[in-house]
Amino acid sequence: MSGDEKKSNASKLTFQTPLVSLHEYGIAGLTKHRARKLALALATIAEKRNLNEVTVEDLLYYLPMRWEDRSNLIKIPQLRVGMEASLDLYVRVAGGYKVGKNRDPKQPPLYIFEISASDAEMFYKPVVVWWFVSGKRAEQIIKYHESRFKRGTRFVAYGKWEWDIKKATFSLKINKPDELEILPVDTDLSSPGNSGASSTLFDYFAKTDASATTQSDLKAKDDFEESEESLEDEEFDESDQFPMIHTGRRVPVYRKLGIFQTKKLREIIFDVLQKLDYDSIEEKLPQSLLKRQNLIPLRQAIREIHFPPENSDLKEYIQARSQAHQRLIFEEFFWVSFCLQLKRRERELERKGTVIEINDAIRQRIFSILPFELTSAQKRVVERIFKDMTSEVPMNRLIQGDVGSGKTIVALLAMLLAMENGYQAALMVPTEILAEQHARKIKSLLEGKLPYKVELLVGGLKPSEKRRIQKEIAEGKVDAVIGTHALIQEGVKFKNLGLAVIDEQHRFGVLQRAELQSRGYNIDVLVMTATPIPRSLAMTVYGDLEISVIDELPPGRTPVKTVVLGEDKREGVYRGIKREVDLGRQVYIVYPLVEESEKMDLKAATEMYEKLSKQIFPQYRVGLLHGKMRPAEKDEIMRDFASGKIQILVSTTVIEVGVDVPNASLMIVEHAERFGLSQLHQLRGRVGRGASQSYCVLMTGDKKTETAKERLGIMEETNDGFKIAEKDLELRGPGDILGTKQSGLPDFRVGNIVRDLEILERARIEAQNYLKDKGLTAETAKMIEIAKSNPRFRLAGIG
Repeated sequence: MSGDEKKSNASKLTFQTPLVSLHEYGIAGLTKHRARKLALALATIAEKRNLNEVTVEDLLYYLPMRWEDRSNLIKIPQLRVGMEASLDLYVRVAGGYKVGKNRDPKQPPLYIFEISASDAEMFYKPVVVWWFVSGKRAEQIIKYHESRFKRGTRFVAYGKWEWDIKKATFSLKINKPDELEILPVDTDLSSPGNSGASSTLFDYFAKTDASATTQSDLKAKDDFEESEESLEDEEFDESDQFPMIHTGRRVPVYRKLGIFQTKKLREIIFDVLQKLDYDSIEEKLPQSLLKRQNLIPLRQAIREIHFPPENSDLKEYIQARSQAHQRLIFEEFFWVSFCLQLKRRERELERKGTVIEINDAIRQRIFSILPFELTSAQKRVVERIFKDMTSEVPMNRLIQGDVGSGKTIVALLAMLLAMENGYQAALMVPTEILAEQHARKIKSLLEGKLPYKVELLVGGLKPSEKRRIQKEIAEGKVDAVIGTHALIQEGVKFKNLGLAVIDEQHRFGVLQRAELQSRGYNIDVLVMTATPIPRSLAMTVYGDLEISVIDELPPGRTPVKTVVLGEDKREGVYRGIKREVDLGRQVYIVYPLVEESEKMDLKAATEMYEKLSKQIFPQYRVGLLHGKMRPAEKDEIMRDFASGKIQILVSTTVIEVGVDVPNASLMIVEHAERFGLSQLHQLRGRVGRGASQSYCVLMTGDKKTETAKERLGIMEETNDGFKIAEKDLELRGPGDILGTKQSGLPDFRVGNIVRDLEILERARIEAQNYLKDKGLTAETAKMIEIAKSNPRFRLAGIG
């Protein structure tokens, strides 16, 4: 049955057609098996567990990683050293050769596969494209590549071109051969099968005489697939159904998706766009909004994001500033902002189950536990929290405060207000070490002053102890409980929970936060984060929360002096450690990993602990702390360090959050270039908590990139967490800094909340306009229904 017959017998191809059905529409020669493979590859990206739920919409939101103008690709003479460019090339010679004469004979052989290629007329001096091939079956893999890249084969190579001194020509090293795109050779591309190469590894083995096919050959095929070097378009390259879309025009280039490489994805998406019923693309944004924001229709944006119009500026596409980008980015940001503000509005209409009151006697009792005067910023935030807690609406407030600004004491005062009114309070933190530290500190502050029972609930407790605490929480005998994710396990039931405090919000999933919140009836929730976020960004990331900032450090804190040093200064660093310890102070030495990593070339904390304790500082007590230790071991090490028994603590990043040892005055961070800025700032915050001058030394490895230099440089320039966070957002993007996946925000399919901050702000203001200023008009009511019904807008969480 032909593709057209299939299509006529099926329903129209729509935005919501399941991908597993694409074969029924004759899309780009897909079989039922291949359609399923495509759905499987997209399921993870689309966050869908059921393959039948993966749709044409999900496919069309799989955007190109770049666009190339193949009507005007650069020529070989235009190449420059270090230039990132695409070349349209034709194979002259291709083959593999063995390298690594001094390689350990126990290791599998290592080869280089090299292509010498030039322009169609063979006018210019050839360039070289090459990659490594390894493994026991490398020779069979080499034969396969030779069958694909025969003389005359046309392909596009993209990457960073360097000058090869020995060969006196330009060279491009690639990681995998699937980075090369084989194209039809003829300029008259109407006839199929003229790619000039056998299709795939499967074809190569299929063409071998069955009687001659050995187990060795079959094993080579398996090895090739496992090595992730396979070009698995097994049935795709035999014919060119859409030759006109690959050359002579603006071309989308996609990242490989499962077994589907860019050329096949281009054909599938082109054919889908050709056959799509565009009436099935629902325009969810009001026409008045589109006009006000000068946005093109969604159906036009979907087409043009893949295949730019011939008169478009490709620079705008590369910078995500095309009309298509602007439309899709705005829509994403609008709905996230709309849903967060909708959620906030719904919450403001709720009535909470607790009744909190405050009078002079209660206030006096609460503040009696303070061993010091609060800063004016802390006082301001405490009064804001007290006002929230005594209102009829459930509190949902975020406290933003830089490292050491005193967020924990503010949270404790809120917990005490709940307890003074007969309610239980829960404090949930990301690590057991931090939970243990908070529990110790809170117990010591309350001891002899207020009669409240505080318990620690973490996963590392003995089962009998855990059952006892859970029983007492359920009976109301425990007033405050401090813990990790153990607080939201099924066995934990509160008798009268009134306040939940969640520390380091971005470490927890939004479902965990909701789970803790559900332990009480519309309870007050206080969220704390030490990750400074620019306010406009925070209003979107935490749009359903009120935001307070503690923008003042306690008095007597001396700013930490930071310096970036290389390996050549190590002896001087060790002298600095000796000086601080001899003065009675303590030192952190932080490593990125616990075990050796050949790939990253990092020193392991465990090995260096041995060296430091036995060879370099045998006269001092050196401790080791890492995430793989048992909770009891970690607790003992931290107690010994806090009490001064351990003078030098070698640690992984488990000390990053909240650990408080005022006597620690020196922080050494090994391989600092491996850390993000915000993480380094958190680590630096572990020192400088006492009155003495503290120091942070950022040690860099041999392989320091330009970006790493820039990143580390700002650490020397400032202690301002907001400036550092902005730089980190600029360098690394929002995902790593904000933990958007963990905080409950969907992954943005097109937008980037740092790059597109101006669009984000416009979208937020428009969303606010519909929900607040316009009131519940018919238009707004329709948008609320859209938000509730669309699973991607799950942040609404209402109704």
